[in-house]
Amino acid sequence: AGKQIKYGNELLTVLETNEDALEGVDLVFCSASSEVSKVWGAWCREREIIMIDDGSAYRMDDDVPLVIPEVNANDLDTHNWIISIPNCTTTPLVMALDAMRRVSPIKRVTAATYQAVSGTGAAAVQELIDQNTSLSQGSNIATPEAYPVQIARNVLPHVDDFGEDGFTKEELKMRNETRKILHDYDLPFAATCVRVPVLYGHSEVVHVEFASEVSLVDLGNALKLKEGLVFDDDQTNYVTPLEAADRDDTFVSRLRSDPSVDNGVVFWCVSDNLRKGAATNAIQIAESLLERGILSES
Repeated sequence: AGKQIKYGNELLTVLETNEDALEGVDLVFCSASSEVSKVWGAWCREREIIMIDDGSAYRMDDDVPLVIPEVNANDLDTHNWIISIPNCTTTPLVMALDAMRRVSPIKRVTAATYQAVSGTGAAAVQELIDQNTSLSQGSNIATPEAYPVQIARNVLPHVDDFGEDGFTKEELKMRNETRKILHDYDLPFAATCVRVPVLYGHSEVVHVEFASEVSLVDLGNALKLKEGLVFDDDQTNYVTPLEAADRDDTFVSRLRSDPSVDNGVVFWCVSDNLRKGAATNAIQIAESLLERGILSES
């Protein structure tokens, strides 16, 4: 509290979150720990104030819609005062899958992610910058704090805690959230989530199996029609995290047939994890609430 943030030409002062500060509001955006989300989610629900939550606290609750407006805005109609946005790796993936399933039902999905350190937080961003500086100067790297090992010039197949089945929480989030958003609760799905020494932007390699034969042309046309998604049908072109940074779109490229399975394809997917993977999606949910008359402008 007390910190000033520039917004446009204004300096806004950050206030402490308390009941007095929220008096009279119609909409709350929450991007904090699960513990904080639980406290203010209950408070908002009791007072019939809509809360859009960026965390994982409510995502899998049956009475909380998990929403990407371009995919399942209709789920907003059944909100119980709390709406969750998906994990930053789930959102771009599901946008692509939702477009593709218009061509043929999806039979199976596997994915490998390459996730920027900003997904961990500001401390991880600074740690990568500091490690790169130390390496360039030939000095010793400080003991890592954000990750178990050095992230600079390295990759970590370890995002969030490990479960008893060997999958991390991040990998299970991708599976469970994808199923919920697409309303395909038995979809076979497996992911391996990897942290890479990139500041901003998550990338994914996705393998999809379909229930019937599909053509790359039909899939490409479906992707081109998807709002918020940019598809390049030139198989030699691609977008990198550096190019996707500070942009709201999801980028899909390198779509090609997967010769290892029947009716399979592979593609490359990139988005800014802080924009469409988080803040942009939350704002778009608010806009959808207004468009659907759930939230009033007055």
